[in-house]
This record gives sequence, structure tokens and C-alpha cells, in this order.
Amino acid sequence: MDSAEYERKIAARFATFDQDGNKYISREDFSTAAAALCKEFGATARSDKGQALYIGAEAFWQGMAGIADRDGDQRITRDEFVGGAVKRLRDSPERFAEIARPFLHAAIGIADADGDGAVAPGEVERALKALGVPEDTAAATAGALDADGDGKVAEQEIVTAFAEYFTVPE
Repeated sequence: MDSAEYERKIAARFATFDQDGNKYISREDFSTAAAALCKEFGATARSDKGQALYIGAEAFWQGMAGIADRDGDQRITRDEFVGGAVKRLRDSPERFAEIARPFLHAAIGIADADGDGAVAPGEVERALKALGVPEDTAAATAGALDADGDGKVAEQEIVTAFAEYFTVPE
């Protein structure tokens, strides 16, 4: 795959972060994502789980802004996303995973009904749909994450898949 095709495919992932559709990623997009997950799973922003999610969203925003916001305007454009974040993370998806981990850990905490640190594929699907992922994509993704068919998806599986989705175009 040539560089232009790689960048085109990764740029399509930009919309996942641009929660409000205003053509850039900002702190508000991460807060919107946290609010959507809280609403979907019945948590309030002031609850322990809600606070953890908002703190994780802020950490994720700070990590993304630190590697992609080249002009320092507190907004990440599509070009900055492709040129900054993706190029810097292309060869290091684990770095992206670590930037996302606090948010994903807290999201799993909200969706984890029985408190065992893993979530059912149906809960993953609900979370993805709450974040604006199309229903068919959310269902397929959630099912694929439960590769061993045990009805549970562990945090590391989610973090790894998340990082690969945003750094690997396939």
C-alpha cells in the first residue's frame, strides 16, 4: 500500500473522533464521547465511574493534542490527524494504545456489568454505537473481539484492537 492510500484510509478514521462533525477534533469531542457513554450505561458524570471516564477522556485528549496539534490551537484538523498522529504512531500502535488506555479502561469500567474487568460483546457493541459507530460495524467489531467465544472481551484485547484500528488501515 502506498503512502497516499494509507493516509486516505486512516483519514477516514478521523470522523470517529470528530463527535460533533465540525471538521476538527477538540477537547469537547472527548467530553462528548464520555457523556455519550455515561448516558448509554446509566452513569452520571459525578459518579466514580463517570469521573474516571471524564478524566480518561481528558488524558486521551492531552495525549492526542501533544502529538498532533502542530499549531497549538487546541484543535486537531484532519491534516494534523493524518500528518501528526498517524505518521508518528504508524510504527508504534502500542504508543497509541497507551494514550488511549485511561479512557478505554474507564469505558470498560462503565460497561462492565459484573465488575470482572471484561465486557460482553453486546456491551462493546452498545459502547461503539453510543460513540457513533454504525450498527453493522459495531456488531462485527464486537463479535470479532471475542475471538475465543467465551462471551467476554478483556481490556488488553480492546486496547490492542483500538490502537490497530487507528494506526493500521486494514
